[in-house]
Amino acid sequence: MSNKFRSPGYHPTRKLKVILAGLHVAVVTDFSVAYKIILSVPVLGGAFLFHQWVDAGLILLAMGLMLISELFNSAIEVLCDFVEPQQNDRIRVSKDIAAAAAGLSILVWATILIIESIHLVQL
Repeated sequence: MSNKFRSPGYHPTRKLKVILAGLHVAVVTDFSVAYKIILSVPVLGGAFLFHQWVDAGLILLAMGLMLISELFNSAIEVLCDFVEPQQNDRIRVSKDIAAAAAGLSILVWATILIIESIHLVQL
């Protein structure tokens, strides 16, 4: 994109708007991102409610890992579909690898969420 329409320098508010716009698109258009956030928030809230700071940090870390991998997976899928709308074996491999990375992070996230949920119920 041309820089002739942008003022020079670092603009944190503009960066924040771009970040929030990307998260909004991901949550609204990708159900897999939205439901994982919905499942994580009550467990995270419980950790904060019971002052389990290490647990809350672990849940936040797992949520971050999962969201980052889901966002990268979604971005790769959108880009691949834009570059090659027809079915292509090389594109399929790229999308499969991105999905595998997201799947592993989901496995870690789900395991941590289950363990922390059990731990919070026992308090």
